[in-house]
Amino acid sequence: MPRFLLILLLFSPAAWCQWHSDTQAIMGTEVRVMLWHAEDKQGRAAVDAVMAEMQRIDAAYNPWDKQSELYRVNLHGAKGLVSVSAEMIKLLDKGLYYGRLTDGAFDITFASVGHGYDYRTGKKATQQQHNEAVIDYRLVTLDRQKKAVRFGHPNIKVDLGGIAKGYAIDRAVELLGEQGIEHASISAGGDTRLLGDRRGRPWVAGIKNPRGTKNEIAIKLPLQDEALSTSGDYERFFIDENGERIHHILNPKTGYSANGITSVSVIGPNGFDTDPLSTSVFVMGVEKGLQLINSLADFEAIIIDEYGMTFYSQGLGEP
Repeated sequence: MPRFLLILLLFSPAAWCQWHSDTQAIMGTEVRVMLWHAEDKQGRAAVDAVMAEMQRIDAAYNPWDKQSELYRVNLHGAKGLVSVSAEMIKLLDKGLYYGRLTDGAFDITFASVGHGYDYRTGKKATQQQHNEAVIDYRLVTLDRQKKAVRFGHPNIKVDLGGIAKGYAIDRAVELLGEQGIEHASISAGGDTRLLGDRRGRPWVAGIKNPRGTKNEIAIKLPLQDEALSTSGDYERFFIDENGERIHHILNPKTGYSANGITSVSVIGPNGFDTDPLSTSVFVMGVEKGLQLINSLADFEAIIIDEYGMTFYSQGLGEP
């Protein structure tokens, strides 16, 4: 039997008196929190705690912020061992794990060329930046005992954009669980983590139509107590002078935007894994990407290719 049956669900609005929510611009995207708590004061405090944690993680791992831990690592990593927090070790370790698992389809060192792109202004990395880029996760070495990291080449730069939001939504769920909250939805851009259900009904998460209107949904998923991460070529992109879509999901082996797929959604127990997996599958392509997901317990994927065809991993039933 398939693990999920993809269906469209219609339901009446919940009673909003005990639902507490907020939306803020954090981590370069829109962070949304919705949770249920019977007491107004505690509910609002829980929402504030989630936003504060999101802001903390953003401040620590923003590669452009000169005060961030990640900026310091990128500045000094090639000069020798750089002491870092236990949390940074955890994030880097996870990133390197997915580098090994995907044979480099996921690579946290894509930043050596990725930072040359500006999708808001339509700026490409220059040919010189491509020539000088060194993208190889194997050149990042962790000393877990000393809590330190070093880079094996001066041109290495790390970006945790493919993993930090997934980690952040998991941390938010941990915080809420510690406060006894049992029903919540936290999203940061394409990453969503669900705590419990929606008071007796599943949460309904939507996968956008990559070539549809802004809010057009291609598939709706009833979920609870799971994470959903979507990587698409339609969020941060521009069309260049040749009519080519230049988007932020780079193929680490070429340094250019990955092609062949427009959207990948991965379902699993936590965002710390679904976030990097959705990026990995996008880069790997339909066949290899599904092989990867089908080899992993507890994960499923939905892929929409450049022709609008939809593909499902083995545990999913088509709608």
